[in-house]
Parts: sequence; structure tokens; C-alpha cells
Amino acid sequence: MKQITGGVCAAKGFLSGGIRCGIKPNATKKDLALIYSETHCSAAAVFTTNKVKAACVVLSQENIADAKLRAIIANSGNANACTGQTGMKAARRMAQLTADSLLIDPQDVAVASTGVIGVQLPIDTIEKNIDSLKQSLRNDELGHNAALEAIMTTDTKKKDIAVEIEIDGKAVHIGAMTKGSGMIHPNMATMLAFITTDANILPSALNTALRQAVKKSFNRLTVDGDTSTNDMAIIMANGEAGNTSITGEGENYKIFYDALEYVCIDLTKKMAQDGEGATKLVTVKVTGAENEDTAEVLAKSVASSSLVKAACFGADANWGRVLCAMGYGAHNAGANFAQDNVNVSFASKAGVVQVCKGGASYDFSEEKAKLVLSENEIDIIIELGDGDGQAVAWGCDLTYDYVKINGDYRS
Repeated sequence: MKQITGGVCAAKGFLSGGIRCGIKPNATKKDLALIYSETHCSAAAVFTTNKVKAACVVLSQENIADAKLRAIIANSGNANACTGQTGMKAARRMAQLTADSLLIDPQDVAVASTGVIGVQLPIDTIEKNIDSLKQSLRNDELGHNAALEAIMTTDTKKKDIAVEIEIDGKAVHIGAMTKGSGMIHPNMATMLAFITTDANILPSALNTALRQAVKKSFNRLTVDGDTSTNDMAIIMANGEAGNTSITGEGENYKIFYDALEYVCIDLTKKMAQDGEGATKLVTVKVTGAENEDTAEVLAKSVASSSLVKAACFGADANWGRVLCAMGYGAHNAGANFAQDNVNVSFASKAGVVQVCKGGASYDFSEEKAKLVLSENEIDIIIELGDGDGQAVAWGCDLTYDYVKINGDYRS
């Protein structure tokens, strides 16, 4: 596997583009994106678990039920969530406008929105600009970059990746983009992820691969503990690579899955690192748990803890907060671990310092710990003696700027 350029346009047969249409009148950035496959695609998706779902989520769930898509239209600046039947009509109109422009079935269009909740989407503005959006489509990195800019909200960095693998002697490509900086928590976080591939793969295998990859990546990501109303991760596969069809478990499936998981984890880390106001990427690694599910519960609980995140911001080796988060996380999930077996270390490029042994205090250098925790990438390493379960979760520190950003988000 090798990393390549092109983003979602790295996969053969895909085009993308983006424009500024003025969804937020005073904004200057692009705010409307389109990803399009020139041929029919197998498709799979994972959506937010929030009971309050945006109109775009409801519609996209309907449209992907047959495991087929041709296009994704996405806007930033307005979430079209909690907007009632008017919002639902606007989402359907977005799909219809896209379909009419591309001469495809509206049921082959997924719709995504991100931005302020509770404000009606200015669908007339989108309608006036749909032809310009179609004209922006390109099959290169410029098209990819335009679409990526159009889905960003409080993001400060691009989050994208493309890779090439070989299956049956054929070059197969996976390209992806995501947006996500705040309102992010495990079980789909506000994140949007759009993935394209020219792999020839059955819808059932594609669905399995996406769900497995999301479990190992996006669902182990947290910034602030808030699960959005609009989250979705969508993958489209058009088969243009010409490989023998991937039907399920086997060597070809493993090659494809490993690449997809790599892509999703890369995007996950980029979102964590660009958390609203964040200065540090925090990676929590748990080994020696009873099973993987328990390890995941513990890792996510520590990564989600506001007190742990604040300690990371202040470079304070307050390991008691780590055990505290493990304890309530295990209780809430009905999981188990033996406190007397817990070892905790902090690590970064400045070194490693063990701070807890056997569930109790361990003599360590506060000065060294301060140096380790002052780096912009920190690992919290938790070792248990209960089994062979292991998992990783990703988060960030909690800073003053997070409050500043979200205190005037609607302004």
C-alpha cells in the first residue's frame, strides 16, 4: 500500500467540486460540495446514533437502503436539523436538484449538511447555484480540494487521504475526505466522511468492511462528548479498477479492508488533532483487558474525560484522573477490570514515564512527566493483567479556546 494524491478523485471514475453559494451570506469560503461517479456504485454508510437526526440523515438513510449511490451533495453553514417538514422538503429538493443536473435518479443521491442547528436551509440559494456546482466538477486534486473546503466549518486543517493497493494485479484506489472539529464523540461523532474507491466489491462486503473500519476508527474518536445530529460516513465503490469481485472473507477482502481501516484511522487522528481549540493529540492505548470490547470501553472513557483532557492541556501528570475515568466507564458499560493490575504510563517523543503501578502511586519524576506531557502528541498507555483484549481511542486536550469557539458559534 502506498499513499498517493488526488483525494476522492484518486479513484477512477470519480469527480468532485465545490463552490460558494452564500448559505451563510457573510461567509467567504466555499459552502456547497458535490462528489459524483460516472458509473453506478455499490454503497454503504454509517449514520449518527443520536435520536435527533437531521433531515439529510433521514433522507440519505432512505436513499442508500438499496446499497446504491451515484452522488453526494453536501453543504456547510447550515445543519438542516430540527427544521421539521420544511427541512425535510429542502433535503429532498437538494437530492432532486442534483439528480436533474446529473441526469440520474434522485434515490442515487446522498445529502449531507453541517452547521448551525435549528435554522431553515436556504434551498432557493442552492437551487440558483446548482448549475455552477455541476460545472465545478473535476477529476483531479483541485476538484477534491474544492469539495473538501466546502464541507469544512470550524476545521482549521484539511483532513484527507488517498492510497493505492494491488488486488489481482490491478491497481485499486481509495480516496477520502472528512470534516470534524467539534461536537465529536464516539458512535459517529459533527463529522462527515466521504470515501470513494474503484474497487470491484459486492455491497454486502463493502458494508461489512465499512462497519468494521468505523468501529476501529471513527467510533473511537472524541473531542467534546457531544454526538452530532448530522454525522455520516459514506463509501461508494464503482468497480472501475477491474479486479475480480470481492465477495467476502478472503485474501482480497483483507487487502481491501486493511487499506480502508488505515484510511479511516488516519482521518480519525487528523480530526482529533484538529479538535476545536486543541493543542495536543491524545492517544489512549489499552492492553491486557478481558476482551476487546472492555479495552475499547476503557480507552474511550479516558479519552472522553474532561478532567484527563484538561490535565493534558496543563501537562499535569494527574494519573488518578485516568483511573477514575476507567472506573466509571467500566461501571456504566457493565465491564470489568482489576484495579490492582493497572499500570499507567505517559509517553511522547520526549520519552516515557510510568506514573501508576498495580493501581497505586509509583515514584516518578514530575519534571520528566511535565516534559513528556508538554509535547503536541501524547500517548496514555494503560496495561492490565486481565486478558489479551486491546484497543486504541483518540482525543485531544481541552483548552480555553474550545469555550471561546463554542460560546459564539452562531455569530
